[in-house]
Amino acid sequence: MFVYEKKLQYPVRIATPNPKLASAIISQYGGPNGELGASLRYLSQRYSMPYPELKGLLTDIGTEELGHLEMIGAIVHQLTRNLTPEEIKKTGFDSYFVDHTTGVYPASASGTPWSAATMAVTGDPIADLTEDLAAEQKARITYDNILRLSDDPDVSDVIKFLRAREIVHFQRFGEGLRLVKEKLDQKNCYFINPAFD
Repeated sequence: MFVYEKKLQYPVRIATPNPKLASAIISQYGGPNGELGASLRYLSQRYSMPYPELKGLLTDIGTEELGHLEMIGAIVHQLTRNLTPEEIKKTGFDSYFVDHTTGVYPASASGTPWSAATMAVTGDPIADLTEDLAAEQKARITYDNILRLSDDPDVSDVIKFLRAREIVHFQRFGEGLRLVKEKLDQKNCYFINPAFD
């Protein structure tokens, strides 16, 4: 089902290590609005999606989010490579370093480990697609915040690419939600037929 190409969707070439910036960007790896949760959310929701074209949409976007997870991991790795003990202490990276050295660990910027509790899978197409719209918007906001903090053009370039993809995903999920509403009929849809309850 999946084909893996041994290259990133968009190149990541960070020239200057910056563990402080890595401490913020790690949130898009394993934070509440990050790429790990997004990929698992969409790849899990697809099983109960009753419409093949939307099952395909969830599979496509969920797979792309795995690629974005890999890009964020590459950014964090490149920002934390070859650090001296002095750099680790000076930048406040020591609390992360103690537990994970420079391993890429799924956590939020505040240090909270990733949890499946941050994602929703209900089996209801309207609830799931509405959740997906919100998730993409929250991810875009997180990327906006990272761009506000980044003074590294190598990092900002990749983050702008990822931010643009969140906008495209939001648009695609909006189209998907409109399609679901068109397909539901008055006999089986609670929000059209109050007698359904």
